[in-house]
Amino acid sequence: MPLSRRQRLAQLLLIQRGHLFPWVPVCLAFGIGLYFMLPEEPGIALIGLAGLVAVTIGGLALRGGALIGPPLWLISLVAAGLVLGAVRAHMMAAPVLGFRYYGPVEGRIIGIDRSASDAVRLTLDRVRLDDVAPARTPDRVRISLHGDQGFTRLEPGRTILATAHLSPPGGPVEPGGFDFQRHAWFQGLGAIGYTRVPVLTLHPAQPGAMRVLSLRLTLASRIRAAMPEETGAFASAILTGDRSALPQPLIESLRQTNLAHLLAISGLHMGLVAGFVFAALRMIGAAIRPVALNWPLRSIAALAALAAATGYLVLSGAAIATERAYVMAAVALLALVVMRRAFSLRALALAALVVLILRPEALLSPGFQMSFAATTALVAVFGLLRGKGRGLPKPVAAVLTVILSSAVAGGATAPVGAAHFNTLSQYGLIANLLSVPLMGVLVMPAGVVALALMPFGLEAIPLWVMGWGLDWILLVAREVAAWPEAVRHVPAPGPAVLPLYAIGGLILVLWQGWLRWLGVLPLVAMIWLWAGAQRPDILIASRGELVGVLGPEGRALSKPRGAGFVASVWLENDGSAADQAIAAALWSGEGRVRHLTGKRAADSVTCTAGEVLVMTHDPPRDLPCAVYSPARLRDMGAVSLIRSEAGLKQQTAREVAGRRLWNTEDIRERPFWPSNDQ
Repeated sequence: MPLSRRQRLAQLLLIQRGHLFPWVPVCLAFGIGLYFMLPEEPGIALIGLAGLVAVTIGGLALRGGALIGPPLWLISLVAAGLVLGAVRAHMMAAPVLGFRYYGPVEGRIIGIDRSASDAVRLTLDRVRLDDVAPARTPDRVRISLHGDQGFTRLEPGRTILATAHLSPPGGPVEPGGFDFQRHAWFQGLGAIGYTRVPVLTLHPAQPGAMRVLSLRLTLASRIRAAMPEETGAFASAILTGDRSALPQPLIESLRQTNLAHLLAISGLHMGLVAGFVFAALRMIGAAIRPVALNWPLRSIAALAALAAATGYLVLSGAAIATERAYVMAAVALLALVVMRRAFSLRALALAALVVLILRPEALLSPGFQMSFAATTALVAVFGLLRGKGRGLPKPVAAVLTVILSSAVAGGATAPVGAAHFNTLSQYGLIANLLSVPLMGVLVMPAGVVALALMPFGLEAIPLWVMGWGLDWILLVAREVAAWPEAVRHVPAPGPAVLPLYAIGGLILVLWQGWLRWLGVLPLVAMIWLWAGAQRPDILIASRGELVGVLGPEGRALSKPRGAGFVASVWLENDGSAADQAIAAALWSGEGRVRHLTGKRAADSVTCTAGEVLVMTHDPPRDLPCAVYSPARLRDMGAVSLIRSEAGLKQQTAREVAGRRLWNTEDIRERPFWPSNDQ
């Protein structure tokens, strides 16, 4: 007797029983993503309604049974994700500088790192600005140091005074591009800027102030003092998270060979630290007969490894990537304590759930996406291979495991990395095969021993061993990066590409039964959309300081210097390897698109209908052409124009980004929770 539709649906859902928990963070992430996609910041009424839906539907799902329960949970979790994203965004609310400021900046140093231009950067809190009310003063600012410095010792907790240029965090440099305003909002940054005059000390650091950061920088300096310059900078970055001494060419070589993940204290480092401690304690315990026979060595070693991972988290500064890695390691180690399998999709889902609840904004970060893409693929592939290849010799099995894991992780993260950074490392697999095993068997174990012996002043030998391994990795990075066509540049995809990749991959991995192969369809759609991605014909910077016109030879830029960051992002998103000077050589200087700089040019400008005129100063009168001047761009942000039969189709960064907390002042000043006197 054939089954009815309801029976077939029930049978399909029953197959999923025991495999539905990994979908919980997926549904939550969908709701968080929905919050960030909204064109307008949701008000208290919408958030309250979403919260009511989450609670009510969740209550019904508890009694919904195997057939009705899962769809109800999906609705409840999506609504909960939307609420979670909104609440987190409002929790991060802080003043944002509303104008360009030049003058005295006073603040306490709470962070020291290095910018993309290789300048030392200071993050300051307890900020004071001249003639700016405390209620309007950002809680945190970040300034880059240029010019002749060295008059002040830069250390955490020291209150400094600088004469600096500050401005609000900038929006996307093109519509749909990376939104630095949103990124800065969740970092608590209300202004960014630079200084070219010496930084001076107002108050020294208080004794005991910012102990963890001070300890981290002290350890980093001791590590660098014991090793050659670049090797020491690399070692301090992976052991303490301090990247302030890393030279930009070194970082670039690691990026071009897909080895930059070795710099971030993430899953690899946390896993190696915890794994080394776990394995070492089990080996030591196994060598002591009474301990081996009477003590629960596995649980003790797992708890000790968790303590080591916790210390590593605190020491390294607890960045988002490190927090994510710590949660995953903690889940795996606690699973070992209770005699469960450490690595499973359920454990991975629990780690993702914890990260999303603590930091919903992590969903948008490349680190989160690449980390969970790699780990999900590894768990799925090695789960399929469990129990196979037992007859292989151990050395052969170990080599094959390294090759397979590098290939799987690299293949899973390649689309994410290409979408965010517009590059594909052609020889990344080779570089990783030559470097990652040494990282696991030599570099990180020696680093752990060095940190353990450092209080006794005995770190020299393990640091020498560690340095030998790091020298090899740096050699591999430089040599492979020098190979012909080591890096392939790819154009930026549309906004639907990465969601389609995630949906397709998750269906393939998480769904049970033959319907999982439907996950191939989103992946095919992703490839089709990416291959047909259209770049804007004309790009205009947010203050009119740069124009880019796409031609048959690539994008022509209106000037060879200035607005360098904007130029580099445009060219990267085009999938071009050219630099700004090369792109500027393509600019004809005339045509239907013109770029005028300076007030004198603005005062005497003329144009005809059909022209596009971009200016750095406002014209004194109305003109018959399409004019993009500071007055017009102020409310538009960066602009893209695409040619069509109907003319030029305009899109602005503000249209795409919407009116959100992080980019609209009147929304920031609107209270999320109404006060009693309203």
